Amino acid sequence: MAEKKEERLAREIYAAVGGPQNVEKLIHCMTRVRMTIRDYDKVDMEKLKAIEGVLGVVQEDTLQVVVGPGLVNKVAQVMIDQVGVKLGQEFPKDLDNNTDESHMTEHQKAKAEVTEKAAEFKAQQKKKIKPSKTKAVLKSISNIFVPLIPVFVGAGLIGGIAAVLSNMMVAGDIGKNWNEFITVLNVIKNGVFAYLAIYVGINSAEEFGATPGLGGVIGAVTLLAGVDPKTPLQNIFNGQALSAGQGGIIGVIFSVWILAMIEKRLHKVIPDSIDIIVTPTISLLAVGIFTIFIVMPIAGVVSDSLVGSIMWVLKVGGAFSGFILGLFFLPMVMLGLHQILTPIHIEMIDKTGSTLLLPILAMAGAGQVGAALALWVRCKKNKKLTNMIKGALPVGFLGIGEPLIYGVTLPLGRPFITACIGGGIGGAVVGAFGNVGAIAIGPSGIALIPLITNGHVLGYIFGLLAAYAGGFIATYFFGVPAEARKATELD
Repeated sequence: MAEKKEERLAREIYAAVGGPQNVEKLIHCMTRVRMTIRDYDKVDMEKLKAIEGVLGVVQEDTLQVVVGPGLVNKVAQVMIDQVGVKLGQEFPKDLDNNTDESHMTEHQKAKAEVTEKAAEFKAQQKKKIKPSKTKAVLKSISNIFVPLIPVFVGAGLIGGIAAVLSNMMVAGDIGKNWNEFITVLNVIKNGVFAYLAIYVGINSAEEFGATPGLGGVIGAVTLLAGVDPKTPLQNIFNGQALSAGQGGIIGVIFSVWILAMIEKRLHKVIPDSIDIIVTPTISLLAVGIFTIFIVMPIAGVVSDSLVGSIMWVLKVGGAFSGFILGLFFLPMVMLGLHQILTPIHIEMIDKTGSTLLLPILAMAGAGQVGAALALWVRCKKNKKLTNMIKGALPVGFLGIGEPLIYGVTLPLGRPFITACIGGGIGGAVVGAFGNVGAIAIGPSGIALIPLITNGHVLGYIFGLLAAYAGGFIATYFFGVPAEARKATELD
C-alpha cells in the first residue's frame, strides 16, 4: 500500500528535526506545523526546506513548517498520533532516546563532542542576548488567536451570507420567507462571536499556563451574565453602568494573564489536600472582582482609544495610510505576526459595526497573486515554478497567501518586494475610496466581498484589481530574477 502524502511529510519532517524526541510540543494553524524544538543543533534546516511539499520554514520561538491549508491538519495529526499525545501537549522526553556510546566510532564520538561544545557555546551566547518583551507579548497574542482562525473564517462567511440575504430581503429582492433561514445563519455566527470572550479566555489560559476552564470563566465574567439591567453594576471611576463586553477581548487577555500568576502562586503555597478547592475559588473570586471593577472600565478606555486612533489615521491619511498598511502587511505574515491584529479588528467591529483595517490589509494578498501571475507569464520554461504557482493561486485568490509567499515569491527575493508594492497600491485605492469596511472577520481576497459593508463593495473590488495589476506590473518589469526563467536553476 502506497504511503500517503501526509504520512511521508510527517516522517520526513521528523527526520529533519532530529526525531520526535527533539520536539517538546506541536500545534498547527491554517498553513503551518508549529513545533517547539528542544535542541536546534539537531535540526537540519536545509534538509527540512528541501522536503517535497514543504513550502517554507520560519524559525522563531517555534519552528514553523509551511505545508499549506487542509494538508497541515492531516500532517500534524499524523505526527502527534505517532507520539501518542494531543495537539499542544508535551512530548515524552524518552522517545527513542537510546544512544549507546559503546557502539559509536571515534569519528562519531568526536562529532558528538564538538556538537555538545557548540551547543554550550550557543547557550552562553543566547544568555547575552536581551529578549524583546514587546515581541514576546505580540507572539503570545498571536498564539491565542491562531487556533481560532478557522472558526473566524467559517463563521465570518456564514455571517456574510446572512448579511447579503438580509440586505436583499430589505431591498425587496427576496421574500420574507427567507427570514427564518437568515436567523439560523446568524445563530451559527453568533455561536462564535457572542461568546468569543470565553474562547479567548480558554486560549489565553493555555498560553499563560493557567487552567483553561478558569480562563474561560474569566472571559465569561466580562459578559456580565445574571446582571439585572434595572440594577446594573457601577463603574467605580465614573459612576456609569458597566456594559456587557466592556473592554473587549483585550481586557480578557490581561485578566487571564493576572489569573495565571495568581493561580501559579497559590499552587505553591496551598497544601495539596485542599488545593483543588481553595486555589480555583480564590483565583476566580479575586480575578473576577478585579476584572469587573478595574479591568473592564480601564480596558474600555484603552480599546476605545485604540479604535479611535486607527479610525483617525485612516480618515486623515486616506490613500497614503492605505499604501503604508498594504505595503507592510506581507512582512508581518512572513514573521507570523499578522494574527496580533485580530483584537483590533474585533474591537473596531464591536465599536463601529465594521473593520476598515481588514479590507486594506487584504490587498497584500492580492499583490501576491499579481506577482505570481507575472512570474507565470515570464517563467514559462520553469515547469517546477509554474506548477507551484498553479497549485497556490486558487487559495491565493481566496486570501490565503502563505503558499505563494513561501513557495514562490520569498525564495526568489525580488518578487516578494514587488508583491508588497502591489499590496500597497491596492491599499491606497481602498484608502482613497474611504469607509470600505468588513462587517466580520473572514478570509481576504475574493472571499471577503460578501462581508464588505453595504454600498462599498465596488471600492473593495477596485482595490483588488489595482493590487492584482500593481503586483503584476511591478513584478513583470522589475521583479523577475534571471535564474527563475531556467528550470534547472530553481531547486
